[in-house]
Amino acid sequence: MNVIEEDTKEGTLSTSRPSLIGRLKEHPLARVGPGLITGVADDDPSGIATYSQAGAQFGLNMLWTMPLCFPLMAALQSMCGRIGRVTGKGLAANIKAFFPPVVLRVVVVLLLAANTLNIAADIAAMGEVAELVTSVNRHLATVGFTLATLILQVFVPYHRYVSFLKWLTLSLLAYAAVLFMVHVPWSEVALRTVWPKLPLNSDTATMAVAIFGTTISPYLFFWQASEEVEDMKGVPSLLEEATQSDRELRRLRWDTWSGMFYSDLTSYFIILATAVTLHVEGVTNIETAAQAASALRPLAGDFAFVLFAAGILGVGLIGVPVLAGSAAYALAETMGWQEGLELKANDARGFYGIIAVSILVALVIQYLPISPMKALFWSAVINGVVAVPLMVVVIMLASSRTVMGPFTSGRPIIILGWIATALMAGASIMMLFPS
Repeated sequence: MNVIEEDTKEGTLSTSRPSLIGRLKEHPLARVGPGLITGVADDDPSGIATYSQAGAQFGLNMLWTMPLCFPLMAALQSMCGRIGRVTGKGLAANIKAFFPPVVLRVVVVLLLAANTLNIAADIAAMGEVAELVTSVNRHLATVGFTLATLILQVFVPYHRYVSFLKWLTLSLLAYAAVLFMVHVPWSEVALRTVWPKLPLNSDTATMAVAIFGTTISPYLFFWQASEEVEDMKGVPSLLEEATQSDRELRRLRWDTWSGMFYSDLTSYFIILATAVTLHVEGVTNIETAAQAASALRPLAGDFAFVLFAAGILGVGLIGVPVLAGSAAYALAETMGWQEGLELKANDARGFYGIIAVSILVALVIQYLPISPMKALFWSAVINGVVAVPLMVVVIMLASSRTVMGPFTSGRPIIILGWIATALMAGASIMMLFPS
């Protein structure tokens, strides 16, 4: 729900000029819900590296993965958001109530480990990009980004902080803008999106696995459900008060599907941009998002390079808080702690402590003999282990009348969820047990 505050003084409406925060919150972006931020967080710097490698290595022939991923990721996120709005509790709290304790404990421990390693990879990429653009030492830049993210998340109330995150989602438009800087064979793009030319070998399978694993991520499930709960503070759940159910569920569907579409379209643009620049010029090996931006510079010009780099920094400033926040919500709900970004730090010490520890541990990793790519690899492995059983749990919760009452997810959404689970199971098996 949209949270609009009016400045008051001694109980009367203020007639002073609206503050900058107030003017920002009156913008249409303020009416967008958690779906947009969740979708953009999916395109974090580590995700950009994966999509860039897909375009560089395979050209236009990996574009097909994005139309396939869209309905699957949207269905899963829609179920998670629905669980939060209907029950008034986050995903971890619902798992705790309806499954054996061991299920939640294993999931949360693995989530904490994967998210911390992913944060380490993301802030390393942000530091590298900042060094490329400004010549500031990457380690100093990393410290700056880390502290800024931590201070905003801990000390700025959610209803203000979320406005900042929503404006940052515009950074994804940079990848669409890059396409105006280069030649794009649109007829070939359309053809390869539906009819790729791909060798059926281990490299192709590995890249498809990487794309699906990057796009459908466990941390997004927890974030989506918890932010629906966060947005409805002071408002009863649909199980408690159903009079607004039709309107709220329509809003949730629109918000989630549009947010996932924005995310998916951006991923498509990243693959396309690197395909028509790096792949065409024979640059076929990209390990980090910063390397993709650097390789783009001599091929597409300084402006395209700056746009690509700005996109990495913008989504990094969204991705890191979502990674840290999703882990904090999960653990706090598991332990029964006070949780929520709207609460003050003193009122939710455990919750904010998890955010601080995960971000600071990720920062320390930058100074250990562990490469960011290794951190990202192990994050992908852990996510592969936890994703499939967690997806099964989400589908079971969303389709259970015991949990959801009359507001269970519809059959088409449930079917899409099972298809996504089957594909992720195959992808995880291929990742964990390569031939």
